[in-house]
Parts: sequence; structure tokens; C-alpha cells
Amino acid sequence: DGCSQGECGACNVQVDGRLVASCLVPAATAAGSEVRTVEGLAVDGEPSDVQRALSACGAVQCGFCIPGMAMTVHDLLEGNHAPTELETRQALCGNLCRCSGYRGVLDAVADVVAAREANAEATAVPEEARIPQQAEPGAGGVQQGPHPHEGEAL
Repeated sequence: DGCSQGECGACNVQVDGRLVASCLVPAATAAGSEVRTVEGLAVDGEPSDVQRALSACGAVQCGFCIPGMAMTVHDLLEGNHAPTELETRQALCGNLCRCSGYRGVLDAVADVVAAREANAEATAVPEEARIPQQAEPGAGGVQQGPHPHEGEAL
């Protein structure tokens, strides 16, 4: 059982894409909504990159607060793909942790951002070299068909 007052962040979930403390949301009000919990972060049964980074960076201590932390970090990175440390700290201000000191969480966010940026660069399709001022394919060129003034009297 958490704080039951929305103060610790341990029970954070996303309801219709919005991060909320589940202890403040009666289940009946979430009927028909999409509720995403920490278990829903896994991809094909494997922990998400955020979950793996939290573990690798030593953010998981007693395990009480980490589900809420993982949800907060996922929510942060969905809206801000490269948060500064200050932005990360601000996002985490509603998550209380008495074990980790937050350094592992901050390091995990930085690691995820770096890995995602590296992956994006590695999978980026290089643009085809073009002659300066060359039109894009299909954007101009010789018109097919009759000349627009063909058949007009002079």
C-alpha cells in the first residue's frame, strides 16, 4: 500500500496517455479508458529500454518506488525526447525514493536518451545526393500530352 494521497508516485500509471497517481483515481472513473501500468511497458515480454536502464544504473533498490519511477520516466520521454537533467528532476519531483538518492534514475534517463539517439542515427536513411536546384522526382520536367496552346489561331 502506498501513501493513498498521491504524494509518493509509487502507484503512477497512465490513463488515456496521462500520468496519474492511481490511488487518486477511483476504478469506476477509469471505465472505458486505456490504463497502462508498469507491466504494460514491456515489449514482447521483454523489459523496455527504460526498465533495463533503471536496473543497469542501480536505480532499483528496495523495489517499492521503481514502478512509479519507470512510469514517470516513460511519460517524460514520450513528451520530451531529450530532457535536461533539470527537466528530469522536475518530472521526478512527485516520486519519493528513500533508497536510491535518484542518481541512478537520472543516469538511466541519460543512458536511454543517448541509446535512442544513437539508434535513430544508425537507422536513418541517408538522403540521395542531388544536383543543386534539381527538382524532386515527379516535381516538374517535360509535360506529356499536347502543348497547351496547340490548335489556337494566331
